[in-house]
Amino acid sequence: MPTLLIADDHPLFREALRGVVSRMMPDAVLHEANDADGLYAMVDAQPDADLLLLDLNIPGAQGFSVLVHLRAQHPQLPIVMVSAREESTVMRRALDHGAMGFIPKSSDADTLVSALRHVLDGECWIPDGVAPSSPVSEDEHDIAACIRELTPQQFRVLQMLGSGLLNKQIGYELGVSEATVKAHVTAILRKLGASNRMQAVLLAGRLTVDPQTVVAPHDDPE
Repeated sequence: MPTLLIADDHPLFREALRGVVSRMMPDAVLHEANDADGLYAMVDAQPDADLLLLDLNIPGAQGFSVLVHLRAQHPQLPIVMVSAREESTVMRRALDHGAMGFIPKSSDADTLVSALRHVLDGECWIPDGVAPSSPVSEDEHDIAACIRELTPQQFRVLQMLGSGLLNKQIGYELGVSEATVKAHVTAILRKLGASNRMQAVLLAGRLTVDPQTVVAPHDDPE
């Protein structure tokens, strides 16, 4: 039985995807998550899943960084991005960072079925008529390579830094000591080639959908 994973915080869209999948593959097993933490747990618990449908703006994740991270941790898992964003540049960036396809949320049921069939057959899929766009920049490619080097815990710490949390707050959320968080931050800075947490957030921000909107947090006092 095929196993499909759905990560999206919109219940109505998850319901629509469930309906399409159930008609297309009645014996499919579906698992769902509505935020980044649930996504990571779901993917870890289903290492042999056949496909992940991933919302580009799932809460707790920032742009294409979660796609890059999951492709590094689970290279065997095909990932299709779903989003209300329909710009050709956004679709191209998703494919360049390892997605097997990009499905706009405005797609009808027939289009969803076609997209899923293509990806499950091992083919990439984007909507017809999408204008060609330039590949990701060398800088963005280099940042993605650095993100792939982060451990799962380091990646989560980086995401929390991007949300403006201080080390003490991150430790509380993760159930670890502040000293452990500081050790993770040190490793993150080294892997990203950043001198402080503000620079690390700005560097990782190049993988967001709109990098120009990223605001660096204040540095955490010792």
